[in-house]
Amino acid sequence: MTKQYQSEYQTGEDNVQMWGMDIHNPVFFISSSLIIAFVVATLVFTDQANEVLSAARAWCLASFDGFMMTAVNALLLFCLALIVLPVGAIRLGGQNAKPEFNRLSWFSMLFAAGMGIGLMFWGVAEPMVYFTGWAGTPFNVEPWSDEAAGLAMGATVYHWGLHAWAIYAVVALALAFFTYNCGLPLTLRSAFYPLLGEHCWRWPGHVIDTFAVVATIFGLATSMGLGASQINAGMTMLLGVEDGFNVKLAIIILVTFIAILSVMRGLKGGVKVLSNINMVMAALLLVFIAVIGSLTNIVDWISSTTVHYVSNIIPLSNWVGREDTQWMQDWTVFYWAWWVSWSPFVGLFIARISKGRTVREFLSAVLIIPTVVTIIWMSIFGMNAIEQAQAGIGSLAGGVTSISLATFQMLENLPFAELTTAVGILLVLVFFITSSDSGSLVIDSITAGGKLDSPVSQRVFWAVLQGLIAGVLLYGGGKDALNALQAGTVITGIPFTIVLIFISISLFKGLASHRKAEQAQSTSVNNQAIKSS
Repeated sequence: MTKQYQSEYQTGEDNVQMWGMDIHNPVFFISSSLIIAFVVATLVFTDQANEVLSAARAWCLASFDGFMMTAVNALLLFCLALIVLPVGAIRLGGQNAKPEFNRLSWFSMLFAAGMGIGLMFWGVAEPMVYFTGWAGTPFNVEPWSDEAAGLAMGATVYHWGLHAWAIYAVVALALAFFTYNCGLPLTLRSAFYPLLGEHCWRWPGHVIDTFAVVATIFGLATSMGLGASQINAGMTMLLGVEDGFNVKLAIIILVTFIAILSVMRGLKGGVKVLSNINMVMAALLLVFIAVIGSLTNIVDWISSTTVHYVSNIIPLSNWVGREDTQWMQDWTVFYWAWWVSWSPFVGLFIARISKGRTVREFLSAVLIIPTVVTIIWMSIFGMNAIEQAQAGIGSLAGGVTSISLATFQMLENLPFAELTTAVGILLVLVFFITSSDSGSLVIDSITAGGKLDSPVSQRVFWAVLQGLIAGVLLYGGGKDALNALQAGTVITGIPFTIVLIFISISLFKGLASHRKAEQAQSTSVNNQAIKSS
């Protein structure tokens, strides 16, 4: 362990035991009180809440677009630098640490937790809305043109590729390093130890962890709301079920109930099993669409998407002098805020399952593997939909009528449409559950002072609260439910970006110190060996 960052603070030192729970004082009480107060206020003042959320979302996106673009670019460059620098050789947990999970399970869990449900929702919808100009086009290109098709794929992967995973990777690596190599609690405040010292365990740390819980809960609620909307849309198409709030609420309740059963089984018995099921189902659906639904060569789709992603990554990362400012704010800046709001959840979860990996292996896998899978997934789903639209086939020939329906509208034009729609609904449902239960485990860890073995009742509490927030945001948003969901994410995600910047500084300081200590120890051992000989 890095002696410089060892603390006398004991994990759970500030915890109190009450109501059958082992909870951190005051992080649990402040974060849960803030969230419950939001729920009550939204239910009591529904119309006013919708207006306030929409206004706050618009102001944040317009005021902090340059800051968000700069910050996320910097985070990606920081991750790439760590891969090639000597600190990349540091092993999480020490030189003799062994991975707890094999690579396949590791990839499955980090991918399912990080963006599984999002790929199902946006895999068709996002390329189609960019291609058709449903809400603007990247760089204001002509909708329905060949240029729009290429840019639609490049911009979609841009939002789900390297930049997104760099946000997750910074938080995950910081938490893993300071926990496994420095012996600090697995909670966000530990990543600030090189900057704050023992103040991490006082009010500055309380604020950081509380902020992380609130940001995470809104990021998860957004995904849960989108998932409920897509499941409802698929059921409407397949079974004629009403598309309305009551059905979405019922879906959220069902998912929350199953997620509770999963969190009660723990990481290996619940999340790991569901994540592996996710990946098998997703792979089967992907292969089916690739083999049966292709209108052109799959290899051409993937190579074309890759070329458009690589060639546009720098122009899309630039925010100065762009004519498509509104599109950039509504999509790119929103996505960055969304990923930031998810970063405590995904970061802590990835950290928890990544002991034994080197920094270089960790960052290479977390950045590259999901990006490659995203390119393949988006190419097959997105290009299939775009070519259906270009050929005038099915509902997509007239453009996007509902982003929740887009995936199922693409599937209805392929063979065995009812079967694939059912599989799609089930896949979203399982991704939905995976996000909820892994999110509950992570939030519980933060609000338990970094403990990993807290009572089951605490995990159940956070699983229930996630579902409650998602339902309240859908209810408070009314017809503009999607904007209400996005507003909560933006309002918490943008300010939390400042926390990520300081985490990066603290992480580099910690890694450099650790590397220096390892070199000094190695030199000392060599000198002793020389003297002995």
